[in-house]
Amino acid sequence: MISVIILTKNEEKDLPVCLSSLRWCDDVHILDSGSTDKTIAIAEHFGSKIWTNKFESFGKQRNFALDHLDIKYKWILFLDADEVITESFRQALLDSIRNSGDQVAGYYCCWKMMYEGKWLKYCDTFPKWQFRILRVGMARFKDAGHGQKEDDVKGEIGYIKEPYLHFSMSKGWSEWYKRHNGYSTLEAKARLHLPPFKQVFARHGSIRNPALKAWLSRVPGWPLMRFCHAYFFNFGFLEGIPGFIYCTNIAIVEFMTQVKMRELRCSNKYKNKSASTYLSNALR
Repeated sequence: MISVIILTKNEEKDLPVCLSSLRWCDDVHILDSGSTDKTIAIAEHFGSKIWTNKFESFGKQRNFALDHLDIKYKWILFLDADEVITESFRQALLDSIRNSGDQVAGYYCCWKMMYEGKWLKYCDTFPKWQFRILRVGMARFKDAGHGQKEDDVKGEIGYIKEPYLHFSMSKGWSEWYKRHNGYSTLEAKARLHLPPFKQVFARHGSIRNPALKAWLSRVPGWPLMRFCHAYFFNFGFLEGIPGFIYCTNIAIVEFMTQVKMRELRCSNKYKNKSASTYLSNALR
């Protein structure tokens, strides 16, 4: 009834648990982008179909999967290797697909952010929605910041409110920082383009959230405000030390993003000034 596509690169730590939660699915695809560890061997052990493609961005990689993988079913679930499907989510997923009308192009999904065995419900402002399930031929993806969002949708998008599990910090904070250092660069580039302010009040989260990030990133002290919102106003303190650690690191990433936005603006200003000076001197 549904095919699963997992994007991987050096995921030997997380992939076994992810694939173990997918034993109910007979069409699991691994789209790898150059793993040098045991990722491919693990995927073969679980009987997954393996494909390779150089990674450029999440949006492009998911579209490559849509265009080139030999998918068995008309419904596709996209997962990351650090995500785990629960029995409750599986049942909700299958029920939604069985009851979907022809006008449904796909579904938004949400997750439980897990750290040290605790669900960070308040720190991670649950629920957050991502377009992860689509009917073949009725939607694609486009890049949005460090991630992706839906594109070219030919129908309605529903919601599956039962969450799956997300273990973003499973490889440790050093790896998390390394990954989010790259993410913050992509976010900085995306947030430099300021969307219309009215999008801040959009009903749809996929429009509202990027607009909020772009506008708030221009507010002095925003990283501290981000920490206070998650830890105090959103009751993240109820999640103890894991919550404090998570909120602190999220604020640090926001600070990294602000600094990189400043660097980009200064760099662009310097280039423009240099070009203008050069042109002015040349015309004298």
